[in-house]
Amino acid sequence: MTAISAEVVRDLREKTGAGMMECKKALVDAGGDTEKALDLLRQKGLASAAKKASRSASQGLITISASDTVYAMSEVNCETDFVAKTDDFIGLVADINAYLLATPAAAVDDPKISDLIKAKIAKLGENIVFRRFERFDISGKTAAIGSYIHMDKIGVMVEASCEQPAHASSEVMKTLLKDVAMHVAAANPTFLSRETVPQDVLSREKDIYRAQVEGKPANVLDKIVEGKVEKFYSDVCLVDQIFVKDPEGKKKIKDVVTEAGKSLGGKISLERFVRFQLGEGQPAEPKSC
Repeated sequence: MTAISAEVVRDLREKTGAGMMECKKALVDAGGDTEKALDLLRQKGLASAAKKASRSASQGLITISASDTVYAMSEVNCETDFVAKTDDFIGLVADINAYLLATPAAAVDDPKISDLIKAKIAKLGENIVFRRFERFDISGKTAAIGSYIHMDKIGVMVEASCEQPAHASSEVMKTLLKDVAMHVAAANPTFLSRETVPQDVLSREKDIYRAQVEGKPANVLDKIVEGKVEKFYSDVCLVDQIFVKDPEGKKKIKDVVTEAGKSLGGKISLERFVRFQLGEGQPAEPKSC
């Protein structure tokens, strides 16, 4: 039996849009010959998907689904905003999210999800890509999750721990996490706190700041760099950012969290967050001129 590497399987999947298992089987049947495997997939009725897979899919939806203890956020892309608004596409996204909620071991190239997508590609006539997802599970934790979706283009999930189970389900916690999620959508922090900033990132920033004030006396230089690092933390760390809903612009997210904990009579800690923005990181569409 011909050995088929994962890299070759991924390459065929990218060319055809077919599922990983189908690509591997086609490659085995073709003795490892990629072109023959491509022909075999086309013979099985995947030719249209193969042509569409090369087309850019930068529109789509970001959605969040939830059960009692699990939240799942996904980004599913298509080629046009028109298709993204159809019942077929919205139904596909709902089916994917339901599978994510029920399947802890789900993956982007999950065969079940690939099958759902291929069926919609054939029906809608556009390339569809399940780009990414995040799954928060607080089973067994004294914790809560909040979420926010902005116009189906930005999605945020936030998890916080607390001291009492009753605190997790309180209106105070629900309001706090909703506010924090909305803040994340607007302010786009990179890290949760200064403690979570990787050392190499911090070192790089300090090197830049030192170069900016080169020639200053050592004691002055250190103070300037320290001030710039604090400004860096306030820009990129969620808990150090100024709360976007504070009219005076003085209250930080960590202050809002502390106040909520005091009102409940216990401590609340933000544990993690994730933010998706539709199409971020994808190549820009070419513009006509």
